[in-house]
Amino acid sequence: MADSIQKKVQEALDDIRPQIQMDGGDVQLVAVEGTTVKVRLVGHCAGCPMSQMTLKNGIEAHLKAAVSQALTVESV
Repeated sequence: MADSIQKKVQEALDDIRPQIQMDGGDVQLVAVEGTTVKVRLVGHCAGCPMSQMTLKNGIEAHLKAAVSQALTVESV
């Protein structure tokens, strides 16, 4: 089951990746640990003051809708 959740998370990240890349950034899946998704923001997102908003309002919201799980997203 964990593999299927990880696959769904990766697919959801791939869905929103073009939007993040339009601003010069990117997101990489690091791990899925229970209901916590660990990602790495790279490129312009790495030091951007808006990265927490992108993380919570963009990435986390999209993952919750796409994966149908109560997920939290952390940047590592």
